[in-house]
Formats: sequence, C-alpha cells, structure tokens
Amino acid sequence: MSSLRILLRSLAVAGLSAMLIAPASVARAEPTPAELTKQIEKSSTELERIVESHNKLNEEIKANKATAATLQARIGPLQTRAEQSRADVGVLAVTAYKTGGMRTARALLEPGGQTSLPERLGTLDQLTRQHQQVIDGFTTSQRKLISEKTRLDATLAKQAAQAKQLTAGKKKIEADLARLYELRRQAYGRATEAPVKASSAGSPPAISGSAGVAVRYAYGVVGKPYVYGADGPSGYDCSGLTLAAWRAAGKSLPHNAAMQWDATSRISRSSLQPGDLVFYSGLGHVALYVGSGQIIDAPSAGRNVSKRGMNIMSIAGYGRVR
Repeated sequence: MSSLRILLRSLAVAGLSAMLIAPASVARAEPTPAELTKQIEKSSTELERIVESHNKLNEEIKANKATAATLQARIGPLQTRAEQSRADVGVLAVTAYKTGGMRTARALLEPGGQTSLPERLGTLDQLTRQHQQVIDGFTTSQRKLISEKTRLDATLAKQAAQAKQLTAGKKKIEADLARLYELRRQAYGRATEAPVKASSAGSPPAISGSAGVAVRYAYGVVGKPYVYGADGPSGYDCSGLTLAAWRAAGKSLPHNAAMQWDATSRISRSSLQPGDLVFYSGLGHVALYVGSGQIIDAPSAGRNVSKRGMNIMSIAGYGRVR
C-alpha cells in the first residue's frame, strides 16, 4: 500500500507539473510570419484611418486660423469706428451741456426772428436726425464689434480644442507606428521596406496637360517612404501623395482622402483617365490612377510609394480633379 501511495503521489505531482508547464509553453510560442503579416495589415488599416483623421483635423485648423486672421483684420477698423462714434457722442453731449439743449430747441420754435416756423422746425428736425445718426452709428459699430469678437473667440476656442485633440492623436499615431515597425522587423528582418529607385515603376505614359504633370510627378516619387501627415518631398501618406502630384500641376487639394472626395467630380470606372483619383472603402485611402488598371499610391507605414494594380481593396468610387 505504501508503494502504491508513493506511485499515485508521484503521478499526481507529475500531472500537476505538466498542467503548469503546458500553458507557459503555449504562451511563449512565437507568431508565425503569416500571423505577423495579418497583424501588420490590420494595424496598417487602422493606422491609416487615424492618419487621415489627423490630416482632416489639420485642414480644419488651417481653415480656422484663416478665419481668425480675417476676423482680426476686420475688428481693427470696427474698433476705430466705435471709438470715433464714442468721441462724436461725447462732443455732442458737451455741446448740448454748454448751449443748453432744450433752450436751443425752444429758441428755434419761439416766434420772431427772420426764419419762418416751418424752416425752424426743419432745422430742429435735421439737428435731431444728425444726433440720432451719430448715436445709431455708434450703436451699430459697437454691435458689429461685439459680434465679430464673439465669433473670433469661438473660433479660437475651437482651434485650441482641436490642437489638443491633434496632439493626442499624434501620440497615438506614433505609438501605433512603433508597434507596426516592430511587427515588420519580426516578420521581415527590417522595420521598413528596402528603398527602391523610381525607375522601377517604368516610364510614365505620354499624357498631355495637367493630368500628365500629376502622373509624371507620381512616377518620380515611387520608392519614397510612407510618412504620416507628409506631402513630400522626402515622404508621403496617401492623400499627401495625390495632393503633391496635383499641386505640381497647379491644382489645390486638401490633405485628407474624404475631403479630396468632396473636392473632386464623380466619374465612373469606365471613364477613368490617368490623373484621376481612386478612393477606397470608407474613404480612408486614395490613390492616383496612371492608366492600364494601375495606380501609384503611398500604401501604409513601413512601406514605400509604389505602382500596383488598382484592385488592392474594395473601391468606393472615382474622382476627377476640377
């Protein structure tokens, strides 16, 4: 019995040890390259959405700054007018005090003198209207000034809130980038794709006009790295690339894929021409169409601007730069 007890105790200890060791072994298992690739693709998609939100916020802040500058320029003249109206009213008050405002009015209405009563009444009416015009001008100027200041204060407050949001978003993007680069290093031995020459994309098609300029620009930056929030010349994100390509052609686009959708005209797939924009599901990604079913785009963090087939993901629609 003693030997049996010892054997059973030994088996129980061995079984318990196996249970404790097994989970630890599973926990230490390294993800396969295929699993890492899936994680990278998922992180890239999530990160690009954050990047495009960051870009949109940047565009809104730029617009608010422009509005604030315009309001500030308008407030200066209003301030001058308000001060002048205040001074005019002050002069009228002093004059009325020195001459005795009501006594002057009575003198105009009393009989006698060389002017008729209608003339005297007309003079009094004109004086009254002049006083009222000055007072109305003062009041209107003050109201405009207060209204403009209120709008300016609201704009600046919104801008300050957006700046805080932008800073928080930037920190999240940087943390996501660090994680993504580490995943790429584990999967491929390096954090980013190896640089390639622009000539690897081949020669750009012969296209005339501004679209040709945009397409040639895109061909020229193939191999440049993806850099969030960047529109060249050393790196690009997706909307930064399309912005820069069309900027070279003299056209202005906002730095955000969804805003570029709003800034372009809708066309069908059958109408696609080199230079048109291809938008992807959720409007989180945009690329420049270069012909023959090909696009040039800045794919995602850790990768380079590349030329590839346009069916890289679900397509939301197509846009032509106006």
